[in-house]
Amino acid sequence: MESKELLTLAAQACDEKRANDIVVLDMSEVSLIADYFLICEGSNERQVQAIARELKNQAEEHGIEVKRMEGFEQARWVLVDLNDIVCHIFHKDERHYYNLERLWGDADTVTVEGLDN
Repeated sequence: MESKELLTLAAQACDEKRANDIVVLDMSEVSLIADYFLICEGSNERQVQAIARELKNQAEEHGIEVKRMEGFEQARWVLVDLNDIVCHIFHKDERHYYNLERLWGDADTVTVEGLDN
């Protein structure tokens, strides 16, 4: 599965669990870590865990290996590593504190709707 297809799958999984403010950063020109960062938030710990669980389940159903998932128990910042895509699922308070969008401000923002093309 190509990165953009996987990105669409990940964004849809997050959206199905009502993740708020889904943002995708194109990391290909600014970092070797991943092609994309998907950043979203949940309003409480349960929702953060539900988003992470859905993302993991959807990836595995499509034969995508989840390389690593960290922070699930605390549910303040869950990182899901899908190799070319790193998903950051924040509790709303933590997202504003860490502000990855500003930290990686050199990365272009990708609209999720435009990925279906």
